[in-house]
Amino acid sequence: MYTERASRLAGAVLWTGDGAGRVLPDGCMDLLWHDGRLLVAGPDTRAYVTEGAPGTWVGLRFHPGSAPAFLGVPAHELRDRRVELADLWPASEVRRLRSRIARAPDPAGALEDIALERAAPPDPVLHALVNALDAGLPVGATADELGLGARQLHRRSLVAFGYGPKTLARILRLRRALVLARAGVPYAETAARSGFADQAHLARDVRELAGVPLGRLLGAG
Repeated sequence: MYTERASRLAGAVLWTGDGAGRVLPDGCMDLLWHDGRLLVAGPDTRAYVTEGAPGTWVGLRFHPGSAPAFLGVPAHELRDRRVELADLWPASEVRRLRSRIARAPDPAGALEDIALERAAPPDPVLHALVNALDAGLPVGATADELGLGARQLHRRSLVAFGYGPKTLARILRLRRALVLARAGVPYAETAARSGFADQAHLARDVRELAGVPLGRLLGAG
């Protein structure tokens, strides 16, 4: 069972689940609570598959690009990794937070409160970058629109998202395609509307990023 709801933290999502399944790249990072532990899920460049440890997992999924400011760690250092929060923050501080969440009647709410207390103001440039790429604007045109050079855009993307803007654009394009495909839009039309060259291009990206064919992915979802 998996449920999610919008967080009071701008652009974030609170979710609960059993921890099992195929987690697809989404440009985001998560703060996780499970069995008395606080962990961080770094940005994925490929599907992360887990059977899940017994018990309920609670997570706060940050808006793309916003978690590094909260954590104080560049996203690229956590790329394709799951780490203990105590590896990033002082152990005494993490113990205090773990105790706080464990005592709370609503662990999800406690996790959200911690994020709200420590969240940095949104970076308008990063927000505009995500919106532009998610709308299908080419990386070069996005850089020009934001007044950034290619190298500067790449450096900022590594820190904020864990990878360059072309990888982020590719991941966001796949997300758009899956929304359409899950709504029953034919694959060829899904590919065209999402910005793929054709259906074969969509199929290749699904296999590379999700690790399974599109039909199997949708059936599993």
